[in-house]
Amino acid sequence: MGCDGSVLLDAAPADGVEGEKGVLQNANSLDGFEVIDDINTALDNVCPGIVSCADILAIAAEISVSLAGRPSWDVLLGRRDGRTSNSADAAASLPLGGDSLDILTSKFSVHNLDTTDLVALSGAHTFGRVQCVVITNRLYNFSGNNGQFDPSIEPEFLQTLRRQCPQGGSGTTRVNLDSTSPDSFDNDYFKNLQNNRGVIESDQILFSSTGAHIVSLVNRFAENQSEFFRNFATSMVKMGNVRTLRGTEGEIRRDCRRIN
Repeated sequence: MGCDGSVLLDAAPADGVEGEKGVLQNANSLDGFEVIDDINTALDNVCPGIVSCADILAIAAEISVSLAGRPSWDVLLGRRDGRTSNSADAAASLPLGGDSLDILTSKFSVHNLDTTDLVALSGAHTFGRVQCVVITNRLYNFSGNNGQFDPSIEPEFLQTLRRQCPQGGSGTTRVNLDSTSPDSFDNDYFKNLQNNRGVIESDQILFSSTGAHIVSLVNRFAENQSEFFRNFATSMVKMGNVRTLRGTEGEIRRDCRRIN
């Protein structure tokens, strides 16, 4: 798993492609693959075999953030597409909603991403949605105690989330990750954490933890949107260089969903 377009591949066991779309962190959550397909088709009509699916994905990420309110950054290009996709690697590497701060930090540090990157990139949850199944335990069965809730949730917000995700209800119902401005890219996510209104446990833990440095970063980004934007852009460039393929490595896929 890296910035080689592996997440775009459909599972194809005969080709040795396990696929990452079905792992717990991605299942019924990742979307928009048809948009990448359309962009790839348009590019191939003009310059076939030149632009990788991995680069398309990186550019699309920057444009989607910019269109939602900024920031923007220079996307480094030249990535090649991988020829495999490892579901076990993806499952082990991607953050989970119930991860502790130590586990989150470890998952990022493996890719040379530090705590500033962790907090800044978590700010991407200023827009997007999460399925109720991810947060149900926080609302009704926190730490295995039936009927108990995560005490770090602000009481009024707890009731709001319980109405959106009733006990025994559909686990696929989606909830806004940022209840204040769900469709805008801004620093409201961090303000929500300060008010104990983080939706996912691994979000709220950034403020509710005892790690002073982590908490101070949340406070800085909540108070200064421009600083958040600058750090987010820097961290996106760093993350965009994780385990890339260059030169003659990999390939330029004709179809982003399958290897050539």
